[in-house]
Amino acid sequence: MKCPECGNDNTENAQFCGGCGVSLSGSTASGIGIGTAELPMVSFPDAVKLGFQKYFDFSGRATRAEIWWWTLFLQLLNWGLWIVDQFGGLGLGLITTVFFLGALIPSLALGARRLHDINRTGWWQLMWIGSLFIIPPIVLIVWAIKRGDYGPNKYGPDPRQVTSHQP
Repeated sequence: MKCPECGNDNTENAQFCGGCGVSLSGSTASGIGIGTAELPMVSFPDAVKLGFQKYFDFSGRATRAEIWWWTLFLQLLNWGLWIVDQFGGLGLGLITTVFFLGALIPSLALGARRLHDINRTGWWQLMWIGSLFIIPPIVLIVWAIKRGDYGPNKYGPDPRQVTSHQP
């Protein structure tokens, strides 16, 4: 099926264009074919579960709730593990370091999906390397706060909207 927007060839049963993210199920100008019902906000346990289920998934989009619940989970666990490290006799931060390394990839994947939600590439996360300067991390935090694009974008369908392929 050819995309009416960009001309990209898609599979016959595709809901969205693989090139530009436009809905292929009907006219988008009148809103037909785009799910308009909002899904409920992702809960804390669901966000943690999604973080681990999509461990290596750098494609698609993630909501603000997903990234902030995931961040809260990481901070709470990090503090708890730090206490265990400090009072466990080692004091080397070994448990906290192992946890950090285990959580690094799903955190980067979630960060990429969150940036996709505002129609930016996940490579913008490289600005964390410049965290010696104050501006790059502030920009990334502001983008994490920003509401995602309404409707589909080039990275996929809106994760807040009900579409026919969701259960």
